[in-house]
Amino acid sequence: MGGTEWSHTGPYQRDLTVAFRQAQEETLAQDSHGFVGRSIEELWRDPEWQEYIFTGGTCTVLDFPLMIDAADTDDGPFMRPLTDDEVRAWAPQGRPTYEEWDDALDSERLAFPGRAQGNCTVLYRDGRPVKIGYWGVTADWRTAPLHGAAPQRFRW
Repeated sequence: MGGTEWSHTGPYQRDLTVAFRQAQEETLAQDSHGFVGRSIEELWRDPEWQEYIFTGGTCTVLDFPLMIDAADTDDGPFMRPLTDDEVRAWAPQGRPTYEEWDDALDSERLAFPGRAQGNCTVLYRDGRPVKIGYWGVTADWRTAPLHGAAPQRFRW
């Protein structure tokens, strides 16, 4: 497989694309990775940013230029929300908590996507949406595990 697995949460918005952009903006404000003063859109038009992402990545939502539809099967680098059926496969009630999501990732009941791909889902507390859980795999080859070794995993 290769790449580095990562997971973190971001703010909830009813519109997942808006939530994704907000998470990207907040993440970029915390660390511009040396690309100061640029928007997400400007970064993704910059060949130097693309090279940075594809040869190392940030292990964050910044590794993806846009969110695609849950039913879209295109390869990355895209963020894709899970379908309802995909969520129910590891959270039968369909309203996963942070703890259920984290446990599903740890136990591999919820798989990480392929290299240069990300997934997301709404996370709930007391039946109410409170966060978006994001997880993905960087595009880089430099962090590929040795044969038989598990990939690295970062949590933010």
